[in-house]
Amino acid sequence: MTEINTVPAAFQHRTVLLDEAVDGLKLEGERINGTYIDGTFGRGGHSRLILSRLGPQGRLVAFDKDPQAIATAEQVQDPRFTIVHDSFATMLDALDARGISQVDGILLDLGISSPQVDDASRGFSFRQDGPLDMRMDTTRGMSAAEWLATATEQQLEKVIRDYGEERFAFQIAKAIIARRAIQPISTTRELAAIVADAVKTREKGKDPATRTFQAVRIFINKELEDLEAGLSAAYAMLAPGARMSVISFHSLEDRMVKQFLASKAKVEQPDRRLPIRAADLPQPLMKLITKTKPSGPEVEANPRARSAVLRVAERLPASGGAA
Repeated sequence: MTEINTVPAAFQHRTVLLDEAVDGLKLEGERINGTYIDGTFGRGGHSRLILSRLGPQGRLVAFDKDPQAIATAEQVQDPRFTIVHDSFATMLDALDARGISQVDGILLDLGISSPQVDDASRGFSFRQDGPLDMRMDTTRGMSAAEWLATATEQQLEKVIRDYGEERFAFQIAKAIIARRAIQPISTTRELAAIVADAVKTREKGKDPATRTFQAVRIFINKELEDLEAGLSAAYAMLAPGARMSVISFHSLEDRMVKQFLASKAKVEQPDRRLPIRAADLPQPLMKLITKTKPSGPEVEANPRARSAVLRVAERLPASGGAA
């Protein structure tokens, strides 16, 4: 039923924790004819596997901000599949517009894809010289170069420190301000060189520009804001017994995911001295299922997988309490 054309070399991407993330959705029994969400289509790895397990009445709605990902998704010839050109943070409105009030599983892969990193024209990587863009959605919003040209020193320092966890954020921000007073910062190599000059000590095996590039990318794409909104929307859409699989790639994301799921899985216990019936005791809203990291062979085959963390949780029945 599903036809996905051979992916061109420029779009090749090795999906991280592919089987583990889809297995986490527990797509079996009557659930194969349910409705599922792939929050980041990317190059279709997770969507392809979900579709292969769906029954004839099943449905998959995928989201992505990247026009290149949308172009790849439009090659999918399957009546069960729908692609939405937007962030997964918009899923409540997008699904409501399609008459969907609950879903049977949601998968969020928070990483950027290899084609995005490897395409110098996207500006995500300092390993190749290219325009300093960094936008996931190149059809809207401010590029990294535009932001670097207008941000104050305080704004630069805060973003680099908070989103990059960079201890030399102050020095890097001052260096960016000094350089742009002489000439605009418009390419990835220019920014990487500025950071390298400002960072006096380097972590072994890590380029000094890594944290700054991560910080600017997260800020430009509002990744943490999208994640906060997306987690809340995903929880609201899950039917009782439905599961959420979330793959994160850096500590800021994973911390947010961990804390969100923990907040739904824990309850405040009342004072034992109060006369409360067992049936009236607060119950958790979600159950934590598993935490998984890539295996040694997967990391060896795909070094970009080394920082990935998969967390799976299940929504408990409505008797578990209100949201």
